[in-house]
Amino acid sequence: MNNQLFQPYALSGLSLQNRFVMAPLTRSRTSQPGNIPNALMAEYYHQRSSAGLIIAEATQISLQGQGYANTPGIYTEKHIEGWKLTTQKVHQTSSKIFLQLWHVGRISSSRVNGLQPIAPSPILNEKSQSYIFEKPLGNAVRIPTELPREMTIQDIQQVIFDFKQAASNAIEAGFDGVEIHGAHGYLIDQFLKSETNHRLDAYGGNPENRMRFALEITEAIVSAIGKEKTGIRLSPFTSANDLKNNDIIDTFFKLVEKLNQMGIAYLHLSEPEWEEIEKIDTDFRIKLRNTFRNTIIVTGSKTPEIGAEILKNEYADLIGFGRKFISNPDYPERVKHNNPLQEITDSKTIYGGGLEKGYTDYPKWRE
Repeated sequence: MNNQLFQPYALSGLSLQNRFVMAPLTRSRTSQPGNIPNALMAEYYHQRSSAGLIIAEATQISLQGQGYANTPGIYTEKHIEGWKLTTQKVHQTSSKIFLQLWHVGRISSSRVNGLQPIAPSPILNEKSQSYIFEKPLGNAVRIPTELPREMTIQDIQQVIFDFKQAASNAIEAGFDGVEIHGAHGYLIDQFLKSETNHRLDAYGGNPENRMRFALEITEAIVSAIGKEKTGIRLSPFTSANDLKNNDIIDTFFKLVEKLNQMGIAYLHLSEPEWEEIEKIDTDFRIKLRNTFRNTIIVTGSKTPEIGAEILKNEYADLIGFGRKFISNPDYPERVKHNNPLQEITDSKTIYGGGLEKGYTDYPKWRE
C-alpha cells in the first residue's frame, strides 16, 4: 500500500528519497530580538528529515512583510547565519529543503512590527487576525489586523527587490531552493484577486494586470538563483484570510501558463482541509497537468491513500503533509510500517507556547 509515496523522485536535478513533502508550517520559535532562526529550529527540521522534501516555514522577506510575532526572517546577516544551522542539519540526511518566502501584505498590525501594513488597495480585512506574544514563553494572543495603505509603484518595486534579495540570501544560507508564497490571502494573492485589488494602473483591473506582480517577482527570483531553484505556492480555491474571487480560476490558469513558460521547478497547489474542495475535480487536475509541465505538489487534507491515488493517476508528483509532521517527526516511516500516529497533544503549542514543548518533544516511533 502507498508504494507510490516511497518512490524516489528527481526535482530539477535534486534527488528526493521519497514523494513525501513536509509542507510549510508556521511555528513562531525564533530567537528575540530580531526573529533569528536558531538551533532549536534546526533540531526540529532535522527530526523531520525523513521527508523527501522539506519546505521550511513561511519566512518574511523584510520587516514590512511580517504579520505574526516570532516568525523568521531572511533579510539580515543574522538571519542567514541562523538558517545555516537548519540547512546543515538537514543536509546531514538524504532530505532536501526549500525556504518559503513570504510577505503578508494587509494581514498584519503595527503591534507586530511597528509598521502600517501595505497592500494593493487600502481595504481593511475585518475578519482576519494576527498574533503577538504578551509573555516571552506565553501563548499566542490574537489581535485584529489594521487598515493597510495602498502601495505606490516604488513600494511594488521595493517588494520585488526584497523577494529577489531574500532568494539570494536563502541560497547563501544553504537552502536547495525557494518557494514563493502566493497563496492564502497574503500579498501576492491580494494582487491576484479582484476583491482586494482595486488598482487602476498596470497592476490592477484585468487578470493580466493582476498577475503582473506575481510574475515580476518570479522573474526576479529566477534571474537571481535560477529557475531550477524556484517554486511557487498558489491556492485558487481557498478563502483564507477572507479572500474570495469569482474569476480566480481563469486568472489562475493564465498565471500557470506563464509560470510554465518560465520553466520554474514546481507549482505547489494548496488545498486546505478547512475549505470545501469538491471543486477540485478530475477535469481541473487534468487541465493543470496539461498546463504546467514540471513538478506539481498538492497539499491539504490528504491521507497517504489519497496521496498515493493522486500520484498513481499522475495528477501530481509529490504530496505535501502538514500537521501530521508536527506530532509525528518520522511520519513517512510510520506510514511505511503502519505504525500508530500521534495526535497534537496541545494546540496552544502550535505557535510558540514554550519553545521545546509541542515542538521538538514529540518522539519518533522507535523512541
